[in-house]
Amino acid sequence: PFPCGMAGGFLLEIRRGTQSALLVIRYEAERPSSPVDVSVAADRLEVRSGGSCEAAALPAGVRLAPSSCRGLQRLPGGGLHLRTGLRRPPPHVVFTLRESLKPQKNYVFYCQSCGDIIVKDRKFLRVLPLPSENWSALIEEWCCHPNPFARSTLHPQHDDCFLGDTFFLLNSGKESHKDLEKSECENTRVICKRCKTMVGETVSSDTIKYYVTEVIIRPSEGSFTPTPRSQFIQSMVAQCLVELSSAKSTFRFAVKGDNGKSYILMWLLNSDTLLVESSGSSSSHSVFTLFGDIFMPSSGPVGTWNAVKVLYQPCIKSRNKDLADAWEDDIGVHPLKFPSETCLELLLILSLSTSSLPPSLRCMNSFQVKIFVRKCCCRHVKLCFVFIMCLKTYYFSK
Repeated sequence: PFPCGMAGGFLLEIRRGTQSALLVIRYEAERPSSPVDVSVAADRLEVRSGGSCEAAALPAGVRLAPSSCRGLQRLPGGGLHLRTGLRRPPPHVVFTLRESLKPQKNYVFYCQSCGDIIVKDRKFLRVLPLPSENWSALIEEWCCHPNPFARSTLHPQHDDCFLGDTFFLLNSGKESHKDLEKSECENTRVICKRCKTMVGETVSSDTIKYYVTEVIIRPSEGSFTPTPRSQFIQSMVAQCLVELSSAKSTFRFAVKGDNGKSYILMWLLNSDTLLVESSGSSSSHSVFTLFGDIFMPSSGPVGTWNAVKVLYQPCIKSRNKDLADAWEDDIGVHPLKFPSETCLELLLILSLSTSSLPPSLRCMNSFQVKIFVRKCCCRHVKLCFVFIMCLKTYYFSK
């Protein structure tokens, strides 16, 4: 085990695009009780101090280039930091929301919160992406003739499933009467009968919008497997960010609730990150860990996660109102609509993720912020990781 004052864990942030990595060795004390020796091999990390040694094997597919190590430094409260290159970058893994639904297959929609069946054994003949939410405005801008679709809306037939940025659009059929109920205070909200969680909203008398953060879709022959709420929200939001940034070349997002209020402003920094984290031998919960209660705190395991990194600012209780108003009028900012309760959950997840990072990685300086926030040039912006949870694996050191 590590000597007194050493946590024994590490965080490795790998960038596939630049084939580089940032290694953070964690310890609890302000200064370790004895000199620390850090050894970086292609497939493992070792930390020696006071006659003891702690080693961790890297996951398969991750290989470092030891000769490229540079910039070793100790940061107050943040452990030892070291940058290195990659000998072999991990492969890219791409998963999109559209891959979760395919035509000519039967699916069951479950409430993510309680597992109750929302849509039972539905076979879709067509699974089609909806046009951009501002498609009507684009037609007005680019067409020289009046918009023929100005008063038209797209409604799916019984065998259709339309995919929006953050929702699935389905013909309600009998589900609206049997498995769901409308909120008494707001008749557009669709609520799960069992747990009373909002899962969507009515678009018309025969069309329901289900939010991707509120339902789990499984093939009819499969079974429901519960997923922790925080994992699921992170996974869905991360996939939305990656897909939209790729399809629409936009990297700024305004998270809004179904009540129309802005909750979070987000800037996507990168989506090619692979995080490797070891909790080491520390029993303390004060040392930062990005995996939180999902990551096993016992000695030994190494977890790997595909992740996206974002900058964010909260907008609740009139915070950053001027900034939110500026983004509202900016055509380069893409809105993301979720249930208001989910927006608050997401904000809490972001805050906890930020607090789990080393202090030196929690914010970016005002110069960098100034590049994209012209009215907030002196304010630090919080930094956090949002994980694509469906790609989670665990490895154990020998």
